[in-house]
Amino acid sequence: MATADHLKALIKSHSQGDDERFYAIALQVAAQAARQGHTKMAKELRELVDRAKAQGENHLTGQQLKPVPIVQPRGELAGLLTAAFPSIRLADMALDPSLRARLERILLEQRQREQLRAHGMSPIRKLLLVGPPGTGKTMTASVLAGELGVPLFTIQLDALITRYLGETAAKLRLIFEATQETRAVYFFDEFDALGSERATKNEVGEIRRVLNSFLQFLEQDDSDSIIVGATNHPQMLDRALFRRFDSVIEYNLPSPDISEEVMRARLALLDTSQVDWSAALEAVKGLSHSDLTRACEQAAKNAILQGHTRINSDDLVDALRERRAMHR
Repeated sequence: MATADHLKALIKSHSQGDDERFYAIALQVAAQAARQGHTKMAKELRELVDRAKAQGENHLTGQQLKPVPIVQPRGELAGLLTAAFPSIRLADMALDPSLRARLERILLEQRQREQLRAHGMSPIRKLLLVGPPGTGKTMTASVLAGELGVPLFTIQLDALITRYLGETAAKLRLIFEATQETRAVYFFDEFDALGSERATKNEVGEIRRVLNSFLQFLEQDDSDSIIVGATNHPQMLDRALFRRFDSVIEYNLPSPDISEEVMRARLALLDTSQVDWSAALEAVKGLSHSDLTRACEQAAKNAILQGHTRINSDDLVDALRERRAMHR
C-alpha cells in the first residue's frame, strides 16, 4: 500500500523531526489503502496518527487535550460569514499530479511562513480557483483549512451585496478587518458575482465601486489569513483581479485515471469485485468529480436497498449515464 516514495518521505520527515509532515504522509498512506479497498488498515492507520498526535500534544502541554473550538463570527460579521472547522485532508482528494503539487507547495509555504518572512518573502495566500462546477474548488478551500488547522469562513454573498450605496464596500471592509484579527481561510465562492468585469454593458455604478473597493482591500491585505476566490466563469472576471492574486489555479474535469480513483474511493466500503471498470470509464466523459461521487452513491443505494453490498456494473454505468443526461 505504501509506495517507496511514501516510505522514503516518512523516514526523512522522522529524521528531521518534522512531525506534521510525518503525520500528513501517514494519512496519505491511509487514504491510498482505503482507495485500494483496505478499509480496516486505513482506519487503523488514521487512529494511530490521531493517538500519536494526542500523545505529542499532551507531552508538550502536560494537560488533557480538549476539542478545538470553532471560531464563530460575532456582531455584524455573523450574517456575512459561516464558520466551519474541516477535517478533510489533501490525501482525501483525487487530483491530477500537477494540481496536487501546486497545493502541496501552498501548504508548505504556509507551514514555513515564518522562515520565509525572516528572509523578506511572503507565502502564497491569495488564491483564485477557476474551472467547471464540481471539480474540487470548494473542497480545496476545506482542505487548506483542514491541513493548516484553521477555521474556514465562507462569505455569504447574498448578505454581502446590497443595493444601497456604499453598504457593500463597508461590509467588505469588515471582512478584511477580520482577516487581520482571526487567521483563517476566507472563501469567496461564486466570485464572479463580486468581481465581474467593470466594462460590461449591464454594469452599474455600485458594482464598479464594490469591485474597486475589493481590489483595494485585497492589495492592501497583509494579514496571516488565506483568501480564496472560486468561480465557474473566469471569463466574466475583471482582468485586474487576476493580478491581485498570488496564484490562479485551474481545475479541469477528471482524467480517466482520476475518475477511476474517485469511484473506487467512494465505493471503497462496498464489494466492487464484479465491477467492469472499463465499461464504467466509457460512461464518465464530461462528468465532474461531484458527478462521479453522486453516481457512485446512487449505485451504492441500489445495492443497499436490494439487501446486499455488492455493486452491480449495470447499476453503476446507468447512474453515470443518468448524470451525463442531466448536462444535456
